[in-house]
Formats: sequence, C-alpha cells, structure tokens
Amino acid sequence: MGETRLLLSRELIYEPTQDRPSVDFAPSPSPKRRPKWEFAVLLDNIRSAWNVGSIFRSADGFGFAHIYLCGITPTPNIEAVTKTSLGAEDSVTWSYHKDAVKLVKGLKKEGWQIWALEESEKGKSITQASALKSNGQVVLIAGSEVTGVDPELLNEADEIFYIPMQGEKKSFNVAMAFSIAAYALNK
Repeated sequence: MGETRLLLSRELIYEPTQDRPSVDFAPSPSPKRRPKWEFAVLLDNIRSAWNVGSIFRSADGFGFAHIYLCGITPTPNIEAVTKTSLGAEDSVTWSYHKDAVKLVKGLKKEGWQIWALEESEKGKSITQASALKSNGQVVLIAGSEVTGVDPELLNEADEIFYIPMQGEKKSFNVAMAFSIAAYALNK
C-alpha cells in the first residue's frame, strides 16, 4: 500500500511496514463493547475542506474507526477541516494516501470488504446494506461530487450502494450522503 502517514491528535506516526513493527492505532478505549463490525471511510478526491470536516464529525458520531484521505482530499492540517470537524479529527484516526487504488488493493488483501457509495447500474439501495453484514471490516468509499467515485475503485468494490432520491437531483452533497450511508450501515 506504499508508505503512509497515520495521524492521531496531530502527531506524526508511520504506518507499519516490513521494516517497522505493527502498532495498534485504535482510537482511545471506551467502555462500549467492541462491535461485530468495524467501519472505515475512504474519501477520494473530495475538494471541500468543509465537507471533509463534516465527514469527520459524522464518522465520529457513527463510530467509524478510521478515515482514509486520498488524492486531493484535504487533511486536518488545513484549518477549514478542523474548524468544521470541531475536534473529531482527534477522536477518529486518519491517514493520507496519494493513491486510493493502491490502498484499496492492499486493504482487500488484509481482508477488508470494499463498499462504494455511487449512483450505478450495478448499485443496490443503501437500505439493503445492513442485510449484507456479518462479522468483519468494511471500508465505505465516497468520491468527488463532480466526477463520482473513480471507476478503478468501483472495479475493486465488493458492493456498490446508492441513496434513493425522490427529487430531480441525482445525488446529495458528499457529507450528507456519507451521513445517510453511515446511519444505514449502523442499523
């Protein structure tokens, strides 16, 4: 998956490689039971720092374990992200990756299921996502509002989900869409 920077509480930590031993990067322990599912989100080429900050807040609220920031997606090193996230960047671990496709291929080798949120002929309604759950780890991909999820990432996805729309528009704002999907996954 290439060299990756993993940050928590704005402290630089390197992701384990063959040269470095593995380290547990889980968020601070809480009195809650460990869920049967572990969710992470991959943000690929999200342009808006405010959307990224909002997704951090929602990811924290819905118990997501990690956020992968890829491509041009701004990191919490940008003030607009931290201003919108209101500290959630300190409670949800995150890492930056230049190449999302390479990252996803590596995550799949580690046993993660890859689910994408995208309008697609192959897609299923997000309302069906909870029926597919068993024990495991899922990374949900959210992509650019303008161009959508990268087709190479869609090719790697185990499942593709869309949010049913009733109006004339075909999609929600990416932060809103993530929150809707995160809620559906937690049902």
